[in-house]
Amino acid sequence: MVQSHPISRELPYLRRYARVLTGSQKSGDAYVRATLEALIEGGPEILERYSARVALYRTFHTIWANAAGDRAATRGGDLAAATPDSRLQALPPRDREAMLLTMVENFSQADAAQILGCGVEDVERLVSTAQRSIEQQLRTRVLIIEDEPVIALDLARILGDLGHQVVGTAATKNDAVRVAREEIPGLVLADIRLADGSSGIDATSEILESFDVPVVFITAYPERLLTGEKPEPTYLITKPFLTDTVMATIGQALFFHAQNRLIG
Repeated sequence: MVQSHPISRELPYLRRYARVLTGSQKSGDAYVRATLEALIEGGPEILERYSARVALYRTFHTIWANAAGDRAATRGGDLAAATPDSRLQALPPRDREAMLLTMVENFSQADAAQILGCGVEDVERLVSTAQRSIEQQLRTRVLIIEDEPVIALDLARILGDLGHQVVGTAATKNDAVRVAREEIPGLVLADIRLADGSSGIDATSEILESFDVPVVFITAYPERLLTGEKPEPTYLITKPFLTDTVMATIGQALFFHAQNRLIG
């Protein structure tokens, strides 16, 4: 039933969403598998009640919500804690869920409300709260690896408006590695294909040999990377992108990077 249903087209995007939400490809894929099993066992009822995409994400969130108690045991904290990392770890998951659904997955607020099982006004409030938290807590130094000057300038403008400092731009792998070593960024934003035929993935791999820094990739063809057949980038922005999508994805990358440093 699932394989022949239109939800199959949505699976790469649900996998992306799950990885961003959980901060782990392994954990995200486990939730996606559980979602498919629930749809198979539950029959066609939810698929008849909602659109295929909403039904898929709603089922995912039912499973995600049921596991909230286990996650809470490893999280928590005080928003007034002294360190930025501690404040990041204390951000409410519900805020991030609403933000990701509307800004990264491009659901309407009405659809997000159906997925989360709340009112539209609740989604609007959650998104607004998440935006304020990200703007206040997640400012950092950013290296942009992008070979199209107009796109690089647009990204720099967006990042500047969000309070981030762009410490350099690079159009090739070698330039990217050089700038990273000189500037030591707190975040790398990288295109997949670069001007000299080199790869943004190769560039960031070399950068990560020297620095522990979160990476967000940009691509016009996310389905080519979200195949499940090899290790995949956790954070992806699809071209053409929206300001809200850039902000939300960067926020999640910084959030989980900070959290993983604390846990590790």
